[in-house]
Amino acid sequence: MGYHPYFRGKSNELICIKEQAVLIAGARMTPIIEPVRADLRPLKRCLDALAAAGSRAMVIANPGCGPLVAGLPPPIKKYIDGLVAQNIGISWLIRQGSAAGHAAPIPQIQGDAFLHDRVLDPSAVVAAEVQRGRRFAPHVFLDSKDAGVAYRANFNGYPRILLRDGFKKKKNAEYVAPVIEHFSDLHLTYAAVGFQGYGDFLSIGEEFSDKGGPAYAVAIHLTFVDPTQGGAVFIRHYVSDTNDTADDPALKFKEALSKLVKDVQAVGSLIPRTNAVNEFMSLYRRRHYPGLGYVKKLTMQHHIELMATI
Repeated sequence: MGYHPYFRGKSNELICIKEQAVLIAGARMTPIIEPVRADLRPLKRCLDALAAAGSRAMVIANPGCGPLVAGLPPPIKKYIDGLVAQNIGISWLIRQGSAAGHAAPIPQIQGDAFLHDRVLDPSAVVAAEVQRGRRFAPHVFLDSKDAGVAYRANFNGYPRILLRDGFKKKKNAEYVAPVIEHFSDLHLTYAAVGFQGYGDFLSIGEEFSDKGGPAYAVAIHLTFVDPTQGGAVFIRHYVSDTNDTADDPALKFKEALSKLVKDVQAVGSLIPRTNAVNEFMSLYRRRHYPGLGYVKKLTMQHHIELMATI
């Protein structure tokens, strides 16, 4: 079942998936997409690209964060229902929890998979399966205390996927130290602990934020494999220096990017020369500031490209 990157359905996330659809399909990845915007068009372009590339994808039927927690708009639901009915690899994923942290009712939808993000009485899942006439498969678990080993053991007889958030969410300026942190070894261990697939939240993290505003610091996050650490994935942070005010984000980006370029060009650098890294290098040569949304998209693209090689 392989790698399952978890995306929130913001603009740059959806663009990243759309642009990498062929790579995603070739690497047999299955993106999990949680819609957080009412506009159907970006999501449609993303899913159309995945379908055209022959990729599988799971779409959260009942988002747990953002403005769509009250329910998906009918146009989105109708469109995805149509893709699911075509049996081309696009499927619904029912999320158990809610943004408030309370167990939500299992929606009456013919979803294929079930996401456990909080403890739920296993009998409620079984009852829902009886009512719908078939089992949920696969079962997807967040690796947290709310869905720990004992709880997950209730579903040992099912295909299972384990998601682990390897990104430590901080203020950008706080990534100054340590500059390198462990990200994940789940690609090495998921099968040994009884799972058929695994995933993460890329270089964005599981915590959802819809806040804007000026940045006091710019941080670029790149993942890499360290062969001296058994092949585990680590993440390297490149942070700007002038972080006292929110003035001049282009300068802040230049400072962070200069550190990235120096690190990538160093002898023995472990940062792979992905297409995303090459784009960072091009931005440096052109002295161009593309905006922070584009920077975030590149870091996600880099992680997808890295995971395609594992």
